[in-house]
Amino acid sequence: QVRLVESGGGLVQAGGSLRLSCVASGLTFRSYAMAWFRQTPGKEREFVAGISWSGDSYADSVKGRFTISRDNVENTVYLQMNNLKTDDTAVYYCAAGTPGAGRRDYRYNYWGQGTQVTVSS
Repeated sequence: QVRLVESGGGLVQAGGSLRLSCVASGLTFRSYAMAWFRQTPGKEREFVAGISWSGDSYADSVKGRFTISRDNVENTVYLQMNNLKTDDTAVYYCAAGTPGAGRRDYRYNYWGQGTQVTVSS
């Protein structure tokens, strides 16, 4: 059974930092593209950052502030979020997909339960 478990969310002031973690089990972690998506009420889920063997990619809204990384020994993917803005407030989801999944959420097979990030002004 595949499980993705996120942690690290919370409440932070604008300009602050948070580091999200996602621990995967039940899959051959190194074979999967990993990504972070986020969603706010009434809006579609949006791609934040992704990482695979070919490199990493970011949404324009977070480029230069967020960094995605992975540890294929610990089966963990991270999202370091710096200089947070109120617009970053959302539930953040970790996802695992086939190589080349890119920014398309339908290409991701497995999802975590989400972790809330709230940025106050």
